[in-house]
Amino acid sequence: MQNFEQSLKQLEGIVAQMERGDVSLEESVKLFEEGSKLAEQCRQQLAEAEGKVEILIKQRSGAMKREPFS
Repeated sequence: MQNFEQSLKQLEGIVAQMERGDVSLEESVKLFEEGSKLAEQCRQQLAEAEGKVEILIKQRSGAMKREPFS
């Protein structure tokens, strides 16, 4: 699996290519499928990072408390 930055850069490239509108329908479908997979990888990586941040937030008393990341 690629790291987040690599996946995001590749996804941005796919979006730019599709926005140009100079690809065939068949190629557009392939790009869409690839983009969907990359978007899911990014989503999973962000969720994992968010979970780590939530775990690291401490209460003032020093006890660990899970809080949502905003």
